[in-house]
Amino acid sequence: MDSRPLLFLGARPEQNAADGEFAAFAAAAGVSLARHDLTRSPLPEGALDRYAGFIGGGSPFNVGDPEAGKSDTQRRVEADLARVAGAAASGATRALLTCYGIGIATRLLGGTIDRTFGEDTGTTEVTVGADGAADPVFGALPATFTAYTAHKEGSGTTPTGAVALATSDGCPVQAYRVGSLWTTQFHPELTADSFAARIAVYRDFGYFDPDDYAAVVAGVRAATVTVPTAIVAAFAAL
Repeated sequence: MDSRPLLFLGARPEQNAADGEFAAFAAAAGVSLARHDLTRSPLPEGALDRYAGFIGGGSPFNVGDPEAGKSDTQRRVEADLARVAGAAASGATRALLTCYGIGIATRLLGGTIDRTFGEDTGTTEVTVGADGAADPVFGALPATFTAYTAHKEGSGTTPTGAVALATSDGCPVQAYRVGSLWTTQFHPELTADSFAARIAVYRDFGYFDPDDYAAVVAGVRAATVTVPTAIVAAFAAL
């Protein structure tokens, strides 16, 4: 078994949201995770050899936004995550990239990412396809499950060469794999408590009408979401 640690790559400039996200992924993984904040410093030199694999979380950044409007920090974060995605897709490492990360991977692989398939802050019903049922990370999941989601952009088709793992009515590409790279559009790490805390941070970031904040949080807490964290645990077990 590979004794090198897994590295969590954060892409959230908001420290309280970043801390909560790392805690949620660490709890879901069930193993010790190293941590690096890409918004504050570049991917460490030699990281692809030093770590057994990588987990990437979400971000208020949007991959599909015009390049001219992106900050230097965002462009650097995207370049570093693309390095990890490319290495994993080629089998040189393993990575699980979620939400923001699926957009970076899709663009790298020649796919399309835009605002056609964004989803509201709340839940989505995910269906695991035949290839997902045979996948080492998704294979133990039920055929359908509820997941937490909140994203402004998404994809309608998987990139060329990727294996579609899961879909939903609102966003056709919810998960895919290429090589040793797994991606999810939904947030597999979240619990009701961690999502409610994140929603509070991003109340005024355009994900929902701020006047609907109480209703959005109530909807999150009323939902039964228990399956997605198993994805993080299964990836960590690899």
